[in-house]
Amino acid sequence: MGTTSSSEQNESQTVEAPTPPLSEEDDGEKKMSYWEQANEGYRQLVDAIVRPPRAEYEERHLGPREFKFGNKSFRRRDFILRNSRGMKIVVSHWEPFDRDRQSNELPCVIYMHGNSSARVEALPQLSLVLGLGATMLSFDFTGSGQSDGDYVSLGYFEREDLKVVVDHLRATGRTSTVALWGRSMGAATSLMHGDRDPSIAAMILDSPFSDLTVLAEEMVDKGREQGLMVPGFVVSIAMSFIRSSVRKKAGFSIKDISPIKRVDQCFIPALFVAGAEDDFIHPRHSSQIHAKYAGDKNLVLVEGDHNSPRPQFMFDSVAIFLQSY
Repeated sequence: MGTTSSSEQNESQTVEAPTPPLSEEDDGEKKMSYWEQANEGYRQLVDAIVRPPRAEYEERHLGPREFKFGNKSFRRRDFILRNSRGMKIVVSHWEPFDRDRQSNELPCVIYMHGNSSARVEALPQLSLVLGLGATMLSFDFTGSGQSDGDYVSLGYFEREDLKVVVDHLRATGRTSTVALWGRSMGAATSLMHGDRDPSIAAMILDSPFSDLTVLAEEMVDKGREQGLMVPGFVVSIAMSFIRSSVRKKAGFSIKDISPIKRVDQCFIPALFVAGAEDDFIHPRHSSQIHAKYAGDKNLVLVEGDHNSPRPQFMFDSVAIFLQSY
């Protein structure tokens, strides 16, 4: 039987939020103690990581099931896959009707959404992808949208969802090459899958984070700047609470979510995108990953923040990039 280090023991133990002392009262109104402030602050940060607001949408928001684009007829097929945990993954695949297919096997771009979004996020990219002669597939990660699951894991379990989707495409015999296009959590998931699947043709990575522990620490600092009740003297304690609560709620360690750690072993051509004014995932995350990335790479810095619509020149860059691979 192997031994367990003290650091591993500490990581596996559940750290509960402390019971706050009684607050003082002032003119009949209860004041929040420091412990209550810390407790509420860390709970908000945990939810921001594993349970952000869940995107809600209806089927009609995915657009028509059949439509014309250019001189071709296309359809959207909606179906369900199951991951290794038995959870439902809802999927949409946009492709031409058989009579308009240039070949039985066509390239496919898999689009992956951010942590508080869903497959509907793929729609602004649809015309570009179809115009290149490829099909496009998008899905709700487990824990997001209409798929099963109560929590997101920012790449840890999402990469297994992606593997199920890629395996499905290859099993159909109707897909030639596969490219990945991810934003935020979707970009991190692409990186965490890429080093184990070198057959992926190309990746577009919009606003990936380099390391979840680093991002969580930045969220604590940002939260304090914006008035979140995490007093300075308990920041290190709050981080311990966050690590423990994430493990207890969502079943993974934030220390295991570090896309940058394996990019020196990933050789898939990659186009990185970052918003210059992004104050959620700072563009330095993309710059640091880009600097360490082993494969062919390019970095495009665009105006806007984390959720800003991307400018046309970025889509032009993506089109040129995808046509090259």
